[in-house]
Amino acid sequence: MPKPPTAPVVATGLVGGFAIARHSGRRELGGLFYAACGAWCAREWTARGGIKTMLPLGLTYVAAFGGSHPLAKKIGPWPAVGAATAVAAGAAAAFGDRA
Repeated sequence: MPKPPTAPVVATGLVGGFAIARHSGRRELGGLFYAACGAWCAREWTARGGIKTMLPLGLTYVAAFGGSHPLAKKIGPWPAVGAATAVAAGAAAAFGDRA
């Protein structure tokens, strides 16, 4: 059975976590969703390529989350989340989901 791709889960974690936090008014709920998606991806990346795959992709995921905050002050929250998501999901697709 083929493994599911991680890039859509990365995108869902970043966009979904932001949307949940923003619309519920509860940042911790968005953070929980973001963390759960990240944990699932980290497990998949470790199984596929070991720590050498998981560590840079995990750091990219965390950096996308952290980087979207200051970027939001310059371009707005949703464009910042979109840009950060594109980078992190692109990295996951290129380096974590390749056959």
